[in-house]
Amino acid sequence: MLREFAPLITAIIVAGRSGSSYAAQIGTMAVTEEIDAMRTLGIDPQEMLVLPKFIALVIALPLLTVFADVLGVMGGMVMASQQLDVSFTDFLDRFVKAVVTSTALTGIGKAPVFAAIIAVVGCYQGFHTKGGADSVGRQTTRSVVQSIFLVIVADALFSIVFSALDL
Repeated sequence: MLREFAPLITAIIVAGRSGSSYAAQIGTMAVTEEIDAMRTLGIDPQEMLVLPKFIALVIALPLLTVFADVLGVMGGMVMASQQLDVSFTDFLDRFVKAVVTSTALTGIGKAPVFAAIIAVVGCYQGFHTKGGADSVGRQTTRSVVQSIFLVIVADALFSIVFSALDL
């Protein structure tokens, strides 16, 4: 839960929600030529549109991962109580002994990488929107699919590296 499931599921949900939002917003601005207007005014669109989204997601996704960790452990505690007759105090006592801090930190450490992937892909697809509203929808869908795929690939690469390092 702490190392694999919470970071991955949180990133997939955020890719579907925020990644698509980034692509749709920037794509709509590209179609309506607002990005060209920004360049004409001397405003760098990457600095104005991408950087705040990137920083915000790199901060928010680890926090959401911690929230998912807490809820996942609480769900496990409820299920252990209901199905196995393990009291909450026994569960927490065993949990502290069974789970090391590095496990939670490993999962939280993946989150900024996943956030960077989602933000970059969403913004990239938004900037590559050409045409009309149908193109915005296509690029938005493309950003979600690519973000989820790349997050899964990154998670697999993390697993390979962690396995090689015996973490």
